[in-house]
Amino acid sequence: MSTPPASTPPAHSCPVQHGSPIDNDGPRVPLYTEEHAADPHRAYREMRRNYGSLAPVELSPGVPATLVVGYHTALRILNDPEHFPADPRTWQKDIPGECPILPMLEWRPNALRSAGLEHSRYRQANVSAVAEVDLYSLHATVEQIAIPLINAFCEDGAADLISQYAFPLTFAVLNATLGCPPDIGQQVATGMAAIFEGINAEKGNAMLTDALFELVTLRRKEPGNDITSRLIAHPAKLDDAEMIHQLATLYGAGIEPQLNLIINTLLLMLTDDRFAGSVLGGSLSTRDALDEVLFTDPPMANYCVSYPKQPILIDGVWLPAHHPVVISMAGCNNDPAVNAGEYVANRSHLAWGVGPHACPARSMALLIVQDAIDQLLDALPELKLAVPADELTWRPGPFHRALVSLPVAFPKSPPLHVF
Repeated sequence: MSTPPASTPPAHSCPVQHGSPIDNDGPRVPLYTEEHAADPHRAYREMRRNYGSLAPVELSPGVPATLVVGYHTALRILNDPEHFPADPRTWQKDIPGECPILPMLEWRPNALRSAGLEHSRYRQANVSAVAEVDLYSLHATVEQIAIPLINAFCEDGAADLISQYAFPLTFAVLNATLGCPPDIGQQVATGMAAIFEGINAEKGNAMLTDALFELVTLRRKEPGNDITSRLIAHPAKLDDAEMIHQLATLYGAGIEPQLNLIINTLLLMLTDDRFAGSVLGGSLSTRDALDEVLFTDPPMANYCVSYPKQPILIDGVWLPAHHPVVISMAGCNNDPAVNAGEYVANRSHLAWGVGPHACPARSMALLIVQDAIDQLLDALPELKLAVPADELTWRPGPFHRALVSLPVAFPKSPPLHVF
């Protein structure tokens, strides 16, 4: 029997290149820079062109990860918690405590950062507590909070919709649903901001923990009709530490993503001719604009992080064990394989996540965001951007899609009647 030529691979060899997005020869794409924040969609297109569905990125200097920019690949990963668990404990052993993104990714005893039976226990408690939110009452809560905020600037003829409207509204509504008094809530807000910005994140994490412990202690003594009290009363019997981490997740999911969704949707409605001339006239609804933003510019651009338990071959690429695999909701939603430019009533985007870690508060979040936008546009229908859109600045960061400010101008208007 003759020996096969040297150029012929042995019959047992694997035909796939065993490359890894972590150990690639070229530079990783940094997701934390101002340049990336200014034009992330160009970066996602280039990643897809250069690497396919899995791209080598850095979440922070010296913190490598794999970014998923292919829609179908993302679905496979999100629906496979057995091979892609969300527990980061092995990974974080090698991450220094001062790493600015560690508070966003580190293990916590909650549904977001757990797997298996732990995940099921936390998930059931959260789903049950959120499901009992009265959406009709929530609508009234948003209105009661929105009107005084609008009244505070409606006679000025100008405002920054982030600092003067979207953030305080989102935060106050969340405090109301969680049963959190304003003084504790202010500490929560400061700590969460430090964590999301990655500036003094370690100190912010400690501040957040202290504030949430105070909230849990209060609601154990004085239960109410709120999510915190329902979590405490759930048969899962969450202890104080577990309660703190459930609440940290709810605040993290309830402030930044909702704030960004309000602002990104308003930006679309104020700058796109399809909306500028028709939303207020009734041809297109606020919900149509929301659907489009959730597809094209979701408020959390990159998240849904998992950590393979062992090396695994996906799309011809080896993903290393215990390294973060990050789903780019923005990149995947805009994958040409699925994005045909039709967004009205199209809910196939990944903005809420998919699989066992999908957002359990979708209906609640949509109500808050849509009501916040409608309240503002009803009160100030001639709202306009105060600066050209290309002069707006996007906040750098590997996870969010967020403006620094959204300055607007409008004819001065009398205060709204407060019910």
